Amino acid sequence: MKTFRGFLYQFRTFGLPNNKHMSTAKKDYKRITTKSLFEMKSRGEKISMLTAYDYTMAKIVDHAGVDVILVGDSASNVMAGHETTLPITLDQMIYHASSVVRAISRSLVVVDLPFGSYQSDSKEALRSAIRIMKESGAHAIKLEGGGEVKDSIKKILNAGIPVMGHLGLTPQSIYKFGTYTVRAKEETEAGQLIEDAKLLERIGCFAIVLEKIPAALAKQVAESISIPVIGIGAGNGVDGQVLVLHDMLGMTHEFSPRFLRRYMNLYEDMNNAIAQYVSDVKSKDFPNEGEQY
Repeated sequence: MKTFRGFLYQFRTFGLPNNKHMSTAKKDYKRITTKSLFEMKSRGEKISMLTAYDYTMAKIVDHAGVDVILVGDSASNVMAGHETTLPITLDQMIYHASSVVRAISRSLVVVDLPFGSYQSDSKEALRSAIRIMKESGAHAIKLEGGGEVKDSIKKILNAGIPVMGHLGLTPQSIYKFGTYTVRAKEETEAGQLIEDAKLLERIGCFAIVLEKIPAALAKQVAESISIPVIGIGAGNGVDGQVLVLHDMLGMTHEFSPRFLRRYMNLYEDMNNAIAQYVSDVKSKDFPNEGEQY
């Protein structure tokens, strides 16, 4: 059986099949691996990815058939209420990742390396990645950046830890950018992004997230490399999509970017349910005779 590296060599050497001949038939996987994602791209099957940060939600996401669960540093915003992703610590990421891993039976679990755990020191990056893998049981890590973090990526990969890259809008650099607007609209930045994507593929990343960049550019990147490209605000020309679970379910309501599709309005539904509970307690309707011993 060919290894993942064997598949990667084949597609780097001979290129991807013509899209017109790609089959979009879905294959049933008992367990998703990095190799599974590569196979999905090769036959044109889109990859689904959502965030999760705790056991209960991860169990639901996994059971629903999501291919990849991202334990994102967005937990800093969603779970802890911080304005940015920067404050969350490595210990906190390991806690969330451990909770998620205990819930899943099928999904690939990828964990964000938090801000400050990999950027300036490749040895520190390796130590951080090893802690996540050993202490949480996760399957891969994700980090932001291109050429500027290549040494950290190489060191992590050399230890046998799969790495997912992240280009475009990189939230850990928000104070450098000063805004959450679309990235790589200008030719120079777009060219650098393409170069970084090819670099990440070349040094061994198994996939890349592209966040909030023009759809045409994202499609160009996805077609120019053999590893899967997962988009968030990057159009439909990529190999898969990721959203923050709480945004997608409508549990948050302050955040409404163009790329977000809300599949439920849980904020309103949960608010109404809790208000009804309060009313029932106050009116002595709950618990009734059938709800006590």
